[in-house]
Amino acid sequence: MQLRGAFTALVTPFKNGAVDEEAYRAFIEWQIEQGINGLVPCGTTGEAATLSHAEQGQVIRICVDQVKGRVPVIAGAGSNNTMEAIELTAMAKKAGADAALIITPYYNKPTPDGLVAHFKAIANEASMPFILYNVPGRTGQNVLPKTIARIAKEVPEVIGCKEATGDVRQGSEVCEFLGKDFIVLSGDDFTVLPLLTVGGNGTISVTSNVMPAKMSGMIDAFFKRDIARAQALHMEMNPVNRAMFLEVNPIPVKTALHLMGKMALEFRLPLVPMEPANLAKLKDTLKASGLI
Repeated sequence: MQLRGAFTALVTPFKNGAVDEEAYRAFIEWQIEQGINGLVPCGTTGEAATLSHAEQGQVIRICVDQVKGRVPVIAGAGSNNTMEAIELTAMAKKAGADAALIITPYYNKPTPDGLVAHFKAIANEASMPFILYNVPGRTGQNVLPKTIARIAKEVPEVIGCKEATGDVRQGSEVCEFLGKDFIVLSGDDFTVLPLLTVGGNGTISVTSNVMPAKMSGMIDAFFKRDIARAQALHMEMNPVNRAMFLEVNPIPVKTALHLMGKMALEFRLPLVPMEPANLAKLKDTLKASGLI
């Protein structure tokens, strides 16, 4: 399994309150046609927090079935409830996902001992490759590089992490402390290129929902040592990177995909449509980038 490059944190399309399977399959196919390196269903961007367990299993199964082994699938499967995380990870494994993206427990804010115990418990019941997801802005807790190193040592299933602190220094230390065999994926589109320069392997990206070819192209250019091309694509995507966070993710990216004709504009509460002023800014950015 090659976990290198651009992995799209897939948006989940809805229609009349249910998962829109037709739009989802078409969207996955477009992503693969555009050259994406991998796909991540049921993450934050996929509104996993408002999916039932049955729906989460459905979304992962659809993704795995549509992909048919052409690119790796890393399925979101975490929870702040260890028993629930075990259930979701087992579901992802049964569906045929290549790896599970497991967020560190939010709200509970466990100690390092608790984090190790959490991942050990999941591995004991549903062993498969795990990508640890460190996103302090969502969890209220930053898992420091030395703690990630301890977790990876004690739980061999933890083969990598999604580094979403936005702190390039911390990302550098993760690469330093964990070594070249540990997979480090950026969780912030602004930091993808800087993280690659210190040993990162790629990204789990929001922006690649709308610009898959350019995000995967930037990473490919970097690894081919075409740094000028990688820098040019980084700068080209930066306005869109900013626009994707005009409001909380995934409101802007799902709105952008609607404007691009990829899916209906439907969220689940408590997410709601964009404020008019921010919607105007998003449209201007998408037009300037040639996306609409």
